[in-house]
Amino acid sequence: QVKIAESGGGSVQPGESLTLSCSASDTIFSFHAMGWYRQAPGKQRELVASITSSNTTNYGDAVKGRFTIARDNTGNTIYLQMNRLKPEDTAVYYCNVDWDSDYDPVEFGSWGQGTQVTVSS
Repeated sequence: QVKIAESGGGSVQPGESLTLSCSASDTIFSFHAMGWYRQAPGKQRELVASITSSNTTNYGDAVKGRFTIARDNTGNTIYLQMNRLKPEDTAVYYCNVDWDSDYDPVEFGSWGQGTQVTVSS
């Protein structure tokens, strides 16, 4: 059973930055990708950003140009640098491990517990 540990959430003012981290451990299996999703109250969970084992990245339209995802050399830790944060970025951010490119990571991936990001003046 993989362990997923998230950190870095918090409260900031509009225009400020935050960095989220996520580490996946205790697994003998390799995975296709890791990523971040977010869910605001009353809204569906949406993709923020993902990165594959070959460093291919994908971003949600709402964060393109402001957020950057990266992974460390082990491939088991990812970082999400969030710049120019807006109030509409307020949500619970969830780390996802995507085991296989043939399956929907939302339905078949593994999830962290989530970390709250609040952007407010």
